[in-house]
Amino acid sequence: MADEKKTTHYVYMVRCRDNSLYTGWTTDVSARVATHNSGHGAKYTRSRLPVSLVYTELCCDTSSALKRERAIKALSRAQKEALCKSWEGRTP
Repeated sequence: MADEKKTTHYVYMVRCRDNSLYTGWTTDVSARVATHNSGHGAKYTRSRLPVSLVYTELCCDTSSALKRERAIKALSRAQKEALCKSWEGRTP
């Protein structure tokens, strides 16, 4: 049996031009941010361009990424900002 490539999953947050935060999940953070900035990402970000990456978190599979995305979206603005601050200076 051939080795299967293991896919990595990430939850990410981007800061929009209006300083709002958008949370999503992806398997390729750089490509996803580029998609948002090209105007082909989520409807929410299309009118708030450009976006900049402010947080990523590695997840083990799609299910855990979706659960973590939902959990982050439920956080208060202050809690989301604290996550972003803890991530400052890191690269995805």
